[in-house]
Amino acid sequence: MSEEDLERYESEIELALVHEYRAVLPMFSHVVETERRFYLANKVEVSVGDAGGAPWVEVRLEDAWVWDMYRPARFVPSVRVLTFRDVNIERLPEPEL
Repeated sequence: MSEEDLERYESEIELALVHEYRAVLPMFSHVVETERRFYLANKVEVSVGDAGGAPWVEVRLEDAWVWDMYRPARFVPSVRVLTFRDVNIERLPEPEL
């Protein structure tokens, strides 16, 4: 496989992932962004701790979707994220009826 073929393949996968994201977004109430991943989830719990002067964040997600183009199953029942970096959590607006 040439480098050009690989780039085209990755572009196609990423485009499919964008379409999937748009399709599943209405199913979720929160968007969670970490330094490594992007998640959609319906339940989010956050804990903050201190490890010898270095603060850490633990985020627990339930009923989640993971943005990862190489992951075969993006829907997961629960996720636990531990990080020493920033975490962005947003509540999505309620859909209008």
